[in-house]
Amino acid sequence: MPSTLRIPLAARALGDALFPAVAVGDAQAARLLAALGDDGSQWLQDRASVYGVLARTRYLRSLARQFLQAHPGARVVNLGCGLSDYGQWLDNGRMRMTDADLPEVMALRRQLLPAPGERHEMRDVDLSRPGWWDALALPQRPTGQPVFLFCEGVLMYLGPEQVQQVLRTFGERAPAGSLLAFDALCWLAQGRAVLHASVGRTAAQFTWGPRRRQELVAPHQRLRLVGHQPVMSGYGWPVAATEQLFEAFWGLPFYALYILCADDR
Repeated sequence: MPSTLRIPLAARALGDALFPAVAVGDAQAARLLAALGDDGSQWLQDRASVYGVLARTRYLRSLARQFLQAHPGARVVNLGCGLSDYGQWLDNGRMRMTDADLPEVMALRRQLLPAPGERHEMRDVDLSRPGWWDALALPQRPTGQPVFLFCEGVLMYLGPEQVQQVLRTFGERAPAGSLLAFDALCWLAQGRAVLHASVGRTAAQFTWGPRRRQELVAPHQRLRLVGHQPVMSGYGWPVAATEQLFEAFWGLPFYALYILCADDR
């Protein structure tokens, strides 16, 4: 069972009181954390990560809501969902929600989370392997209604070639106007997970991070980078100032949420 799924769960369960400005109001997280026999105390010691999870959640939630305003009946897919429950925030009565992760994670999810409704499904998927698009029963051709895909805390644990495969598949297969949102640490974090206050407690390792923004659109000609948001920019002025200097020097943030669009133009 990936130990990293406890980090965002603890942040959403207990972090609102620490950072009310980025509170998310997760109705499920506390119960799920307790079901794992985890009081969350070890994860709350890393306040920066707690803030980052909450800020990231709010950014992704806002992006998905904006997308659903334009496409109310669209498919929304949480890639590498862990035990997160975005359906509680996004269900507009028409959208279709897919939560997907590795088989062992989905087995736990099916035990702990309420059975999904008719517009909500769970699927086993491994993003590190080709064929994940078909495993999710996503559109067979790049036509039709756009889809919204997002993954948080996932791609940095894949290898560079695996990330390229994910981005290339999205570029090849996604209907025009589809969005893929994901977070990424830059290349300087690669191989240094032990220095991360929370991830360093697990067996996980950061194995990918972009060096240039162009890397994110290089896998396919239909990919467009339509936005990015440094995740920690609201975590006090020293962090915000450091992020600005870092991006000015290196050309990309140390840690950010990126939004790719599949575009035929």
